[in-house]
Amino acid sequence: MPTKPPKAPAPRTAEAAPEQGTLLHIDDLHLTIAGRGRAGEERTVHALDGVSLRLAPGEALGLVGESGSGKTMTALSVLGLLPPGARVTSGRILLEGTDLAAAPEPVLRGVRGNSVGVVFQDPLSSLNPTMTIGAQVAEPLLLHRGVGRAEAREKAEETLRMVGLPQPGERMRSYPHQLSGGMRQRVAIAMALVCEPRLLIADEPTTALDVTTQHQILELIGELRERLGMALVLVSHDLGVIARRVDRVAVMYGGKVAEQAPVRRLFTAPRHRYTRALFDALPERAAGTGRPLATIPGLPPTLVGTPAGCRFAPRCAHATEECRTQEPPRRTADEDAPDHTYACFHPAAADATEHAAEPATEHAAEPADAAPDADADGSEGPAASADAAGTGGPTGDVLLELDAVRKEYALRSGPFTRRRDRRPVSAVAGVSLTVRRGETFGIVGESGCGKSTLGRMAVGMEDPTGGAVRFDGQDVAGLDRAGLRAHRRRVQLMFQDSYASMDPRMRVGAILREPLVIQGIGDRAAQEERVRELLDEVGLPHGAVHRYPHEFSGGQRQRLGLARALALSPSLVVADEPVSALDVSVQAQILNLMRDLQREKGLSYLFISHDLAVVRYLADRVGVMYLGSLVETGPAAEVFARPLHPYTRGLLETADSAVVDEDAPREGSPLAGETPSAARPPSGCRFRTRCPLATELCATTPPEPSEPAAPGHQVSCHFPLVETARAG
Repeated sequence: MPTKPPKAPAPRTAEAAPEQGTLLHIDDLHLTIAGRGRAGEERTVHALDGVSLRLAPGEALGLVGESGSGKTMTALSVLGLLPPGARVTSGRILLEGTDLAAAPEPVLRGVRGNSVGVVFQDPLSSLNPTMTIGAQVAEPLLLHRGVGRAEAREKAEETLRMVGLPQPGERMRSYPHQLSGGMRQRVAIAMALVCEPRLLIADEPTTALDVTTQHQILELIGELRERLGMALVLVSHDLGVIARRVDRVAVMYGGKVAEQAPVRRLFTAPRHRYTRALFDALPERAAGTGRPLATIPGLPPTLVGTPAGCRFAPRCAHATEECRTQEPPRRTADEDAPDHTYACFHPAAADATEHAAEPATEHAAEPADAAPDADADGSEGPAASADAAGTGGPTGDVLLELDAVRKEYALRSGPFTRRRDRRPVSAVAGVSLTVRRGETFGIVGESGCGKSTLGRMAVGMEDPTGGAVRFDGQDVAGLDRAGLRAHRRRVQLMFQDSYASMDPRMRVGAILREPLVIQGIGDRAAQEERVRELLDEVGLPHGAVHRYPHEFSGGQRQRLGLARALALSPSLVVADEPVSALDVSVQAQILNLMRDLQREKGLSYLFISHDLAVVRYLADRVGVMYLGSLVETGPAAEVFARPLHPYTRGLLETADSAVVDEDAPREGSPLAGETPSAARPPSGCRFRTRCPLATELCATTPPEPSEPAAPGHQVSCHFPLVETARAG
């Protein structure tokens, strides 16, 4: 095997010497973005305002905060990957003594992918669709190390093997579209690590992944960091991910660092009011309490101009005149914690016990997505309800019934397929469940388990291959065209990507009127009145009807998606990952809104998500799916506290939680192995290939549902975890 070429040193462009024990030093960084406003006027966005951070060799730093807080801009400024119009106006970015803020483009090109690797949020858009995987992973070696193609290819395959990509030699010849999301992210990591950089920047690397794939990717990054001695900057809005993956955390707000501390100290005793508000909005804090999630009123600052005072003051319940007129100085939490600093005139209590005991309702005021700016008509949406009552669980008879539903898709030959494979893909395999009136039924499971297919069959967008879908006692498959049209008035779908589900050329008023027009409900005046009612219900101003979807934030667009789902006054809303891409504060607003509307209108929800904390908070009952099969169902509190199926327990053990305890962080993935192909599912129990309890019985006989522990808590397993459940 050829010897590894010596690592090329980072070029020096400044006389500054690296400080002892510091790999990266961001010193008082100011960054502006020149652009134009909605009316064409010039405006300058102060994206970063005095950001200072230090990173030691081998250290992991987490950057958290809401969208627009400046965390991604901070991370990408290290490599000069700035948007058009952006420039560093002052400050330094010292990487081993080299000031990258003042470095010319040729120097930055020598650093990117060499001394500093980067992993982006969406691996599909960051990979070249016209190049093979092998060519893309080898490219940094050819650019930075000057090795031959054969040696680069060998090193690329070795790196793909190191990041855990199955059959790396074969995958070298594949293209990005031929890989799953988790595999593409492993390829992106391999590209970032192939030159063995000193620093890895990971920008939301697991946002779109399910809980087990997320766990595997983050464990992989952690293992490679230790093996290669890399430092890490991890950008994420998922506080659970940050809690167990970094050494220190910097909380950003309004282009500034609001608080910085070692991870355990920050999560157990936050001092800045913004940090405290983020933690209060976590679903884990309110699960099982029956109270709504805490929310943060108002909107993050636009950063146009430089407002006086504390940036968080307009949204802080504890703000005084001093906060609004003076910028708070940076303080040290106490003498025993010099590395815990914050900038707040009225910090939260330092005692962790007191913090945990305080009610999570102090920030539950106006919805944070109330309006992008003032409207001409001056109208405002109502505040989210602060009623602490829960959903109350199932309150009526069965509304939706899925009876042994199956869905199979036939594989078709493509332009590069040599022969036809007629084996069908078993997307859903004999699922039976019921949803009652006024109930929220949660569906959880890994990507590809059949959750979304199940939801589309419930709505009527997909016809089942076998079994029956009954709505209010009527078989949906037997409906004629008029009956199906009436059925779709009573069942609506709320999409994961609200922006992609709206026509960007239509104004919001037309988008919300469209279902009424199609169904022939009312004249134009009545339809416009209904649109105003919908905007009131979801907390948006009447003036929103004149705007286009791109003029709203992610949380506001999700409110519009919910409004459109409610336009026809349905009985059931199928919500498919409706909050997966939202910040924790905006997520809290949407979940509170969904609960409020459920109480007011008696709605039922079929809530599909891979976020276990969200399902635990919102759902009355929950179903766990694996490879098309429903392996466990029961009351949400019961299933999460005492899981009976090994797969359910594995999911719960794999999920990252933002609630930090004194136990050491776990290592290794509780759910080992890869999910089998739905075109070739295992015989017997579909989970047996990954189950530590599997026997020959599991390979030959599919398990039947049973209730071994409590009435209503069903599990399909030959060896349910009954004793574990009782002990729990």
